[in-house]
Amino acid sequence: MKRTGRTRLAVIVFAASSLVPSSIFAQRANKADDPVQKLPWIKDKSLSPDERADLVIKEMTLDEKIDLIHGEGMPGWGKPRPNAYLGNGGAGFVLGIARLGIPMIQMSDAAYGVRSSAENGRYSTALPSNLASAASWDTQAACDYGALIGRELRAQGYNMTLGGGVNITREPRNGRTFEYLGEDPVLAGTLVGNRIKCEQAQHVIGDIKHYAVNDQESGRNEVDSIIDKRSLRETDLFAFQIGLKVGDPAAVMCSYNAINGDFACENKYLLTDVLKKDWNFKGFVLSDWGGTHSTIKASAAGLDNEEPLDDFFGAKFKDAVQAGKISQAELDDHVHRILRAEFASGIVDFPMKRSVVDVEGGFDTARRIAEQSTVLLKNKDGLLPLDRAKLHSIAIIGHNADTGMISGGGSAQVDPPGRPVAGWQAHVWFPTSPLKSVRAKAPSAKILFDLGADLASAANIAKQADVAIVFVHQWSSEGMDHPNLSLPLNQDALIQAVAAANPHTIVVLETGTAVTMPWLDQVSGVLEAWYAGSKGADAVANILFGDVNPSAKLPMTFPRSEADLPHPNLVVPPPGAQGAAAVMRTGEAKPTFSVHYDEGLKVGYKWYDAEKKPVLFPFGFGLSYTTYSYSNLKVKHEKITSASFTVKNTGNRAGDEIAEVYAALPASTGEPPKRLVGWSKVHLNPGETSNVTVSIDPDYLSIFDDAHDAWKLVPGTYTLMVGGSSQNLPLTQKIEIK
Repeated sequence: MKRTGRTRLAVIVFAASSLVPSSIFAQRANKADDPVQKLPWIKDKSLSPDERADLVIKEMTLDEKIDLIHGEGMPGWGKPRPNAYLGNGGAGFVLGIARLGIPMIQMSDAAYGVRSSAENGRYSTALPSNLASAASWDTQAACDYGALIGRELRAQGYNMTLGGGVNITREPRNGRTFEYLGEDPVLAGTLVGNRIKCEQAQHVIGDIKHYAVNDQESGRNEVDSIIDKRSLRETDLFAFQIGLKVGDPAAVMCSYNAINGDFACENKYLLTDVLKKDWNFKGFVLSDWGGTHSTIKASAAGLDNEEPLDDFFGAKFKDAVQAGKISQAELDDHVHRILRAEFASGIVDFPMKRSVVDVEGGFDTARRIAEQSTVLLKNKDGLLPLDRAKLHSIAIIGHNADTGMISGGGSAQVDPPGRPVAGWQAHVWFPTSPLKSVRAKAPSAKILFDLGADLASAANIAKQADVAIVFVHQWSSEGMDHPNLSLPLNQDALIQAVAAANPHTIVVLETGTAVTMPWLDQVSGVLEAWYAGSKGADAVANILFGDVNPSAKLPMTFPRSEADLPHPNLVVPPPGAQGAAAVMRTGEAKPTFSVHYDEGLKVGYKWYDAEKKPVLFPFGFGLSYTTYSYSNLKVKHEKITSASFTVKNTGNRAGDEIAEVYAALPASTGEPPKRLVGWSKVHLNPGETSNVTVSIDPDYLSIFDDAHDAWKLVPGTYTLMVGGSSQNLPLTQKIEIK
């Protein structure tokens, strides 16, 4: 969603019985004599969320119902409303019903931390980006990620997150790749589900987005994503299906684009047939900001809440109900789903109470996740970890490497502490200094620094040092796509110049997606740090000097070049297509061009496997400072298929190995060569072995039969493969499934 115009709205006095700030609910919840506390849906917490919602609906007026199915605006979006002062400065809010004990829903963008905190004079922790967190392959880290965001949301006066991005990476040049969790639906869905589960445990409404096939920013309001049903269900939608099963989010946000002819926010197949009927989703669907395009069609398709205003779900909706064009039952279903979400998430029973954010606790969580997310891609001759006892001089080179690390822009952007509010698509560097962190690790070494703007100067600095560490970046943001996968600003040439001057050159990548590396053979080490968050520099330094043994693995393939992608030429909107700003202001749009995802099932590593294309670094790849061996694979197929095997730490350092399990389906299925079906992250001391068992969900071995509109397990020969990456699978075993 796009956030423009950062000016705070003036306070406007406006009296109405239903318009009460959420803080009032927190005060009233402690008063036993408050008549609201005696209402049956408030008093009797043994009732189910559905029962409580039904009781409330019986007492609501038509106007109160209409108020619940749309937002009340956000700062800078359209003309300020009289009740704008009730908002919390976030992305938007939905009115409460004070007389019935229903609080307002205060929403904030929170992809990798709570956005807009600086507008309220508050602080937010910036976690590593979502893509970075996916590189941990760690469900507990995902839980910690969500729990921290949930706590900070409530501390700042919000009770709904607009995070939870899980669009799988079909197009790595997509400017929002950093907001998502990689290219595999099993990995992405599992991790986003665990994040949401622990986020909602803090009593906030969780959200999963952008539903669906929202794979490019170029012309996102006009593009029609064309994809066959089987491919849609087995790839993009499968990540949502798993995320919903694991995390049970209370809300789903539909995307801007159209899918097979209908916009996502008025697409009956997506919203009703799949989400609400097939997956039995009980929560509510809200539009992306300005993503609603109709009243009757959108309502019938399954949209429950329009954001951020009421162009279609306000007066027009009320008129349609009164004219009999939308039934009372259809309206009540929308209202029920929103009320149910409020009860199920706990925002009614546990009203928000502003508090002070635990800054140090947030730093610790951000650092730990960054350490688990930083991928060691190359380590020639064991240069890493650096031996501080032998280093006399270190060259630190790179733009802002003395002061900060880059973060991702757009609606995901977290405001940095002590700095002005970040503008839309501003390049924001978090004050986590690689130079200071390296200096702290090697206090006896001489530290040289160069910005890297002048290649000769950078090379000269590198020549004087025992080792040169080059920090390079690639900025990404909502609202734009990358023209290619190269590092911008002549940074490839910078690395080559430094590497020519010093053979002991290490590159630290701060990127939001894959990048090409024409200099790879010239450098000794490569670390992918992604957007590393509030304590990224400390995490990187801990890995560089061996205080932490890297364990992360890539959640997406790094191709050799754009020519190897399924769509080498990035599809951009044709001349004359409507601008995004105009569409989101008016809601008026129709698809004007199409992207045909004719690669179908072959997404990410499945594409490179099927097309036999070599890659720079494969999905699931990541090095360690120790080594591991695999043996003794045993596969059982009973009610649940399982793969048991032994992993041994064959090196001299303790470490965490992510053991990956893949399956090749019978040839008759027409599937790509293999798919991820499970993994286990295991900690091993030097010489230690562990017997690992990975249980495989039957859906992960199934295909979607679009003729029968159902999943099925095809009889035949299945090959299970186990190892350390998608291209390093030493263990295989075939089984027959009847």
